[in-house]
Amino acid sequence: MLLKTLQKLAWLMVISLALSGTAYGQSPKNQENTPRRETIKSFQLNPIGTVKRQGKQAYLELLPQFTPALDGLSGFSHVWVFFWFHETDTPEDRATLKVHPRRDPTNPLTGVFATRAPVRPNLIGLTACRILKIAGNTIEVEGLDAKDGSPIVDLKPYIPKGDSIPEATIPDWVKKPPPKE
Repeated sequence: MLLKTLQKLAWLMVISLALSGTAYGQSPKNQENTPRRETIKSFQLNPIGTVKRQGKQAYLELLPQFTPALDGLSGFSHVWVFFWFHETDTPEDRATLKVHPRRDPTNPLTGVFATRAPVRPNLIGLTACRILKIAGNTIEVEGLDAKDGSPIVDLKPYIPKGDSIPEATIPDWVKKPPPKE
């Protein structure tokens, strides 16, 4: 009975704070000087490893302390690799908001959020890669488009049921082959 009463009091307090716009631990006197919801001004990403290339072979070399996080990954055939476009980390590249997709001027000028361009406000790259081999803290992969030295931000297993959307639609420029480089 006491537990239920305490739970009800806690919920009333949460609801009261939410309705009043008062942040937890903040006096109502100061609430008009503080936004109702705090905004995230910045945050820090720490690399978990680095992309290593030897010819056409690509390796995800994780920092040794992240080796235990690989347990179970060998049961998956593919992994999503999140990496940082480290070679384009300039204020100019971060300010680029429109590009010709695939660097092809015949493609329409398109917002970077509708492309996979490496220039963008946050230089996060994403590639689904086939896992070839996992040895210690190193994963050999196929299909990675990150460059040698790219910091690895995160890894997530590719799960076909959730990661594949058969009814997804794409614009015409995606359907044509990319230009030869």
